[in-house]
Amino acid sequence: MKSILTALQDGRLIELPETDKNKALGYMASILEAIPEVSSNIDVAGGVLERENQANTGIGKGWACPHIRVDGDGELFSVLGWSPAGIDYGAPDKEKVHLLVMYYIPGNQRMAYLKELSGLAKAIQKGQGIENIQKAASLNDVRNELLNWVSASIDNTMPQAKARMIKLEAKHAQAAEAVCFTAQGLERLVPFYVITGNGSKAVALAQDAELVRAVEAADLGQLAEKQDFEAGGYRVFVRSRTLYKPDRAMYDCIAVKR
Repeated sequence: MKSILTALQDGRLIELPETDKNKALGYMASILEAIPEVSSNIDVAGGVLERENQANTGIGKGWACPHIRVDGDGELFSVLGWSPAGIDYGAPDKEKVHLLVMYYIPGNQRMAYLKELSGLAKAIQKGQGIENIQKAASLNDVRNELLNWVSASIDNTMPQAKARMIKLEAKHAQAAEAVCFTAQGLERLVPFYVITGNGSKAVALAQDAELVRAVEAADLGQLAEKQDFEAGGYRVFVRSRTLYKPDRAMYDCIAVKR
């Protein structure tokens, strides 16, 4: 369940305040679209909804697995959505869905997706269903339960000591996160880049002129040490940093307008 562990480490677990199925899927698709490796030419939300109209992806027992398949090579990505109230999903057993696991599946990852889906189903069964997800009091409770499932799946393929270490690393990453995306802000989420170095002023690269002005006017002197910062009416999250010689850096960021 590599993609699920990566999603938890990267903050791609959200609480879904909407109980409308299509809106919930749209929120989750927005997160997938914000992943740099996912081409901006792909309409993830449209693809997910089109497949959902062809065949309901409700598995039953309170969870569903919406997805989009794309041609070509790439990585298998997922995003996880928790609905405390449950979503009327039209699942075969008519039960409300509390956990949605949405996948982005390139052509070269179809077998990996099927293997991960099988592992997820076994982990849920081993954990006696999703009762703990249904009655969770917070997103942190959901995250810990999902980590338990990942650990249980890993236990089947490697020594327990290694599984516990991976689980611990995931929890440390969780504790270090400055922020986790909320569904209310996803429709305002804008990916962009900041370039610094060579003693010159930082430059923001974005299609939104207002965002560029706000970021370039902010104090970016300690950008390397920051995971998030305020810039005008935006909250900016730093996802990664790439260093270039002699002293330049490019920051992959996401902005959410307040």
